[in-house]
Amino acid sequence: MAGHSKWANIQHRKGRQDAKRGKVFTKLIKEITVAARMGGGDANFNPRLRLAIDKAKAENMPGDNVKNAVKRGTGELEGVNYEEIRYEGYGIAGASVIVDCMTDNRVRTVSEVRHAFAKHGGNLGTDGSVAFMFKHCGLLLFSPGTDEGKLMDAALEAGAEDVVTSDDGSIEVLCSPGDFHAVSEALTKAGFKAELAEITMKPDAETVLTGDDAAKMHKLLDALESLDDVQEVYTSAVMDDAA
Repeated sequence: MAGHSKWANIQHRKGRQDAKRGKVFTKLIKEITVAARMGGGDANFNPRLRLAIDKAKAENMPGDNVKNAVKRGTGELEGVNYEEIRYEGYGIAGASVIVDCMTDNRVRTVSEVRHAFAKHGGNLGTDGSVAFMFKHCGLLLFSPGTDEGKLMDAALEAGAEDVVTSDDGSIEVLCSPGDFHAVSEALTKAGFKAELAEITMKPDAETVLTGDDAAKMHKLLDALESLDDVQEVYTSAVMDDAA
């Protein structure tokens, strides 16, 4: 199955995240804390916590930071009680945007998110205005040159729902959120290294932006991602000149 070119967009996104590495630990600690509060402190029985800890390890977060975040989530240590909030809106040329936040001050957060949208040519929408256009799924992205046939066989055997080859040769493996860990582990054991592995909100259709529109959309996404309360930003926008 063919898909639009993803590689430049993913590389650009990783570049934006690398530029904000000072905030990575803060966001991961929030996610670990909330995951532990919602599903308990044992990662073996809490897939969300296990994924958050895996991300923390990938970022070389000290083990004590991880342990303390788990303890704050389970109540063993005192900590801030974060609330999860999702905002939905529209970017340049009507591209849909989902903004997932964790906050201890809902009024502050919505004000900052609304301001970022308005300042950069977007609009904050109502609950449910765009989320129906996205699918909650596990996503593993493999670089161009990966053996498509072997990857497809291994992915489908591991329980993946779909394998999508983009125009640039990069390959996406999609699965249900509940199967993400098993599929990821199976592909790693089969010798495949994902460049990106996450549980995400994947748009059903893409909004292709070029030139000034692409530049404006980048600024909007950067503004949203830079907010302290924002954990993740998902969009239907695909910028052809992302590199």
